[in-house]
Amino acid sequence: MQFDNASAPSLNLESTPSALAVFNQAVEDFADQCAFQNFGFQLTYRELSNQANKVAAWLQKDQGVQAGDRFAVMLPNTLQYPVFALALMRIGAVLVNVNPLYTPRELTHQLNDSGAVGIIVLANMAETVEACGSDIKLNTVVVTELADIMPQPKRLLLNLAVKYLKKMVPAYRLPGHARLVDILARNDDQFEMASPGHDDIIALQYTGGTTGLSKGAVLTHRNVLANMTQIDQVFDGKIQPGMVAIAPLPLYHVFAFVGHMMWLFKCGAKSVLVTNPRDMPTFMGILEKNPCDIFIGLNTLFVGLLKQPRFRALDFSRLFLTVSGGMALSGSTAEEWEQLTDCPICEGYGLTETSPVVCVNPLEGIQLGTIGLPLADTHCKVLDEQGQDLPIGAIGELAVRGPQVMRGYWQQDQATADVMTEDGYFKTGDMATELDDGYFKIVDRKKDMILVSGFNVYPNEVEDVLASHPKVTEAAVVGVPDEAQGESVKAYLVVDTEVSVDELDEWCRERLTAYKIPRAFEFRDELPKTNVGKVLRRALR
Repeated sequence: MQFDNASAPSLNLESTPSALAVFNQAVEDFADQCAFQNFGFQLTYRELSNQANKVAAWLQKDQGVQAGDRFAVMLPNTLQYPVFALALMRIGAVLVNVNPLYTPRELTHQLNDSGAVGIIVLANMAETVEACGSDIKLNTVVVTELADIMPQPKRLLLNLAVKYLKKMVPAYRLPGHARLVDILARNDDQFEMASPGHDDIIALQYTGGTTGLSKGAVLTHRNVLANMTQIDQVFDGKIQPGMVAIAPLPLYHVFAFVGHMMWLFKCGAKSVLVTNPRDMPTFMGILEKNPCDIFIGLNTLFVGLLKQPRFRALDFSRLFLTVSGGMALSGSTAEEWEQLTDCPICEGYGLTETSPVVCVNPLEGIQLGTIGLPLADTHCKVLDEQGQDLPIGAIGELAVRGPQVMRGYWQQDQATADVMTEDGYFKTGDMATELDDGYFKIVDRKKDMILVSGFNVYPNEVEDVLASHPKVTEAAVVGVPDEAQGESVKAYLVVDTEVSVDELDEWCRERLTAYKIPRAFEFRDELPKTNVGKVLRRALR
């Protein structure tokens, strides 16, 4: 069975030449409004554009960066990120998003795989670039300090505090590197504006590497433009210029990149960048000073916030849209969030390879526990092991076709062929089922499924039950070898109050079929997570 979302209006992308055109129009429309805020300093749309033009001129004329060249951006959520991303877009270069927490091995792979000609890196992580040594070949290295976009004296004071008081900038040697402050101090902002088409590449977005070395998903202007337009249709007319959005998820991750950097920018909203959401005292201060209309997050973040007394004391009267993605949203977390904020969480679903959004719950029809309906012009179906369509209610691998699906993996034709069907569907690797009303529900990752005596056990279901226990903060479930059953279920837990295994076992027995109940429990202070907060089941395995 295939759901074609026939009720959703079709997209009209031909009237807009590129995502860059959308950006440039937004700068014109919202020139004097705040686009991004960080550490209390605001950058208007016009100021962002002017700064980006200086960078674009320097890259194009001084460094010889041309349209189609790949350029790496290794930055957390700072004002430098949107400035540099827009500069690259305006000269037609391809943005290569890099996780600032990468090790030298991971960074070397991504720079070499993408063929990046240059990189901008926060000084705090510059030693990682240095450690790559002769294994990488870069023409251009730009180093920036945390407050480089801000005016004096705030720039000097914040940079000195980070470097000398907090000692967060390890020593590094990068001969010949440029400093962003020097580039921005130049008067030259003249360059040749690119005019990309729909099929030109806007970004290489690397997958998390859950099955080995990460692969670069080739995202085109059509992909990103389509996804912005599709999201717009879901929230038609509800996002008004000047609305405040909190941005704790990293912009280098596809979810926040398209959500904040592209879609909300297009709408004229202000994104408040949270540089380190794990620093809860600072995060709470940001939230107290910035009552928000929009909050984009994921389950792990919501759980952490709900544990903070200062968060529970906030004024949520303006909050009307909370969006969750990136990982499964637990029912207990969703219910507690709505009870506290009076704003239901709108869960969606997407992947790096789909730019990223595939499905989302419409605000007027949120169904907790589902990923919602496919976006406009997006076709979803559920496949069996042989690649055949399955009927409504059956569980199989979710496959997606739509204008937001990537062109393929960068220079990996076989890897691309492995995930695409003959009729143009991308096989997500997620186990899903279609409901009678056209909504879809993710059951689990295909590779995470546990086989107990021939029965399929989906970790998300068991984790949701465990997480609903009042003493459990976080739960992760994996399969472990079992001589009698093939595999058995093991649970890893973070708790805030001591709880016995017998109590947990009884809790599960009341809510799960016998073969789904964990045979072993292990308590930890924290669970291993990716940079965006997804629990790493493979690390636990």
